[in-house]
Amino acid sequence: MDLFNYHRRPSSIVHIGTTPMGGDHPIRIQSMANVSTMDTEAAVEQAIRMIEAGAEYVRFTAQGEREAHNLGVIRKALTDAGYTTPLVADIHFNPRAADVAAREVEKVRINPGNYVDKIKTFDLLEYTDEEYALEILKIRERFVPFLDLCKKHHTAVRIGVNHGSLSDRIMSRYGDTPEGMVASCMEFLRICRDEDFSNVVISIKASNTVVMVRTVRLLVDTMGKEEMHFPLHLGVTEAGDGEDGRIKSAVGIGTLLADGIGDTIRVSLSEEPEAEMPVAGKLVDYIREREGHLPIEAAIAPGYNPFDPSRHLTRKLMNMGDGQMPVVISDRTNGSFEMDHQTPPDYLYIGKEDPDNLPDHLHLIVDAHFWKDRPNTYPYFLASEIEELKNYPSPIKFVRLSYADLSDRIIEILKQDRTTVIVLSTHHRNGLGSQRAALHKLITADCLSPVILQRDYHEPDIEAMQVKAGADFGALLLDGFGDGILLHNDAVPTPLTDSCMFGILQAARARISKTEYISCPSCGRTLFNLQATIARVKEATSHLKGLKIGIMGCIVNGPGEMADADYGYVGAGRGRISLYKGKTCILKNIPEEDAVKRLVELIKENGDWHS
Repeated sequence: MDLFNYHRRPSSIVHIGTTPMGGDHPIRIQSMANVSTMDTEAAVEQAIRMIEAGAEYVRFTAQGEREAHNLGVIRKALTDAGYTTPLVADIHFNPRAADVAAREVEKVRINPGNYVDKIKTFDLLEYTDEEYALEILKIRERFVPFLDLCKKHHTAVRIGVNHGSLSDRIMSRYGDTPEGMVASCMEFLRICRDEDFSNVVISIKASNTVVMVRTVRLLVDTMGKEEMHFPLHLGVTEAGDGEDGRIKSAVGIGTLLADGIGDTIRVSLSEEPEAEMPVAGKLVDYIREREGHLPIEAAIAPGYNPFDPSRHLTRKLMNMGDGQMPVVISDRTNGSFEMDHQTPPDYLYIGKEDPDNLPDHLHLIVDAHFWKDRPNTYPYFLASEIEELKNYPSPIKFVRLSYADLSDRIIEILKQDRTTVIVLSTHHRNGLGSQRAALHKLITADCLSPVILQRDYHEPDIEAMQVKAGADFGALLLDGFGDGILLHNDAVPTPLTDSCMFGILQAARARISKTEYISCPSCGRTLFNLQATIARVKEATSHLKGLKIGIMGCIVNGPGEMADADYGYVGAGRGRISLYKGKTCILKNIPEEDAVKRLVELIKENGDWHS
């Protein structure tokens, strides 16, 4: 993995109907239907909408053999209508359904966590080495006949590991960790290798972007050591809807795409499936813009571990540095001072604006030559002005620098002036690589100045801004860098850029400023109207800053993905909901019409409610 120069990871080619994946083929975009697989007419109509929106693979859930058989009917109807886009069967808990689906569609997804292992109970089981080996033998005995079927019918396989559905067996040995997810995947990949079955795609997903990125990087490294080069399917599970869903997906998927990892992606939104493709397309196109960029010469800082990066600690300056949560600096050079008072930015950069026209309680950053020594006002310098730092009696001074500016002389000034905050900027086509290079150079030089990550965009498309900024800032935050962020986009209102910055920090688990919702994208297993339910839950709970609430359509990933949540709302049956506190089911099978009210009561009973 090259942290500084973009190039795609070489992967093997997987043949999936008329649309191969991996190798030099484009990064494919896909989505999943949310209608019943048994409703052929609705399934075909939705698949066509998804295909016309840009889906290159369309996935359907197949809970049982009946649904798997009907995928063949859907396949024929789409082919008769002139659509040859490959279909994928999504299988959980039912190997027999996988066997049927292998005869009907071009690709079958299985989940190692529940393919043979029994349903997750969260019990802390103990296995001897012999017992553990016997369990793997059971997997082999069931999995090999399925691979033989796939060979016969030229069917591709996705081995899809989810953080929320690791088996109790894996949990007993590895815990709920990236190492456990990788071990679960590798058990199945080694069987594929032993059986000379190479038509395999891998996904290894989590709702937590930190876990997701670390796990995929670890998997790629582990596969490389065993000479495996299978293509990767990327996605953030339960990303949510609206701005949160788009930013969270961009942070997780964009970070890995920037590493060169990923051959197909799915942006999982709790919206209609066809809404996912434009987001995915913008993300892929943005990452590809850096292809063939001018090389960046840089070296990884000693001791830095990309597979488990820790937060880089810098010098403390007021509310910046020394492991404090990253600050948000809002660019107000457009003269607008409208803001969300629920989540106000920490600093306003006002450029040449006269600070005397603004209240003293605001923390203002002003271009150095317009700076006045007044309360809560700090000067802002360009690289060419850095020699003037000593002439300004300010407790904090901000200096805008790029990688190209970091000469030995400038680094020495930064080390001597203990009041300086670096505003790290870039105009390189691979801006992420350039900023990474600068950060590693600062670490190597033992320069402890706090660093504000800064990016400029001119993007009138709000969704595109969310995607680009999420990918750019998110990657650096997940790498352990950044004492703050500053996003400038002169093409949209400033409150939207502020909201985007807070959203990125939350998605990267760097700063929590609002309620965190972990909501699935819906599929044919979903047992209630997911979008309407999310809206009701948000209306009742969106003021509970820092609380994590899972809203899950069914039990496949529900309790597992909600292991990171404080409370959970899970479909238990038609019109029935179960409510969780952490991993523990507190209320079972309550009527859907009472569920939001009961959720609020549960939060109050546990002391987590505030008005």
